[in-house]
Amino acid sequence: MLSPAELAALRQDYAQRGLRRADLASDPVAQFNAWLAEAQAQQIIEPNAMTLATVDAAGQPWSRTVLLKICDARGLTFFTNYEGAKGRQLAGNPQAALTFWWGALERQVNITGTVEKTSAGESETYFHSRPASSQIGAWASAQSEVVAGRAQLEAQFSAAREKHGETEIPLPPHWGGYRLAPQTIEFWQGRRSRLHDRLRYTRQPDGGWKIERLAP
Repeated sequence: MLSPAELAALRQDYAQRGLRRADLASDPVAQFNAWLAEAQAQQIIEPNAMTLATVDAAGQPWSRTVLLKICDARGLTFFTNYEGAKGRQLAGNPQAALTFWWGALERQVNITGTVEKTSAGESETYFHSRPASSQIGAWASAQSEVVAGRAQLEAQFSAAREKHGETEIPLPPHWGGYRLAPQTIEFWQGRRSRLHDRLRYTRQPDGGWKIERLAP
């Protein structure tokens, strides 16, 4: 166990590179995809992992890690159970935030925006691209609900596999995609002495983007 002094002393002075306004693409999605490709090339484990933050009806923020599966001009898409905690929270408040952290590159990306469900067709296409065991798991798990133990989950998985088999598994009605349409995208590059580079894109009424540097 770390002592309070040891915990307080944990720090890293970032020194790999900087980030200038001139380095950025005019379109933030293009810039994001370039950074994502670098993270993939660096062999970072699950470079598409992102923290999703939502807010419940009582105003309590919640966060969890999900996986980015589609990134295009429309936004960033992940797939999940619509009836789980994040689905309920997004139904009540579709405003959300995403954070990517790529420590090996001393980088993070912070994104805010509005979330909406993908079409049933897009959800089905992705669902059937998943391994059969993952498709069965979507039927077996009542996400975020209390369970008696691991044995209950395994029994539900076995029952779902017996019912649906392992080929032509239908898309569950409670499962699909969410797409976050970005309002802001901030690119953060670690620098020495905590003078980090932070450059933020903000969507404008005409659909363009304003780029500003923020103090660290």
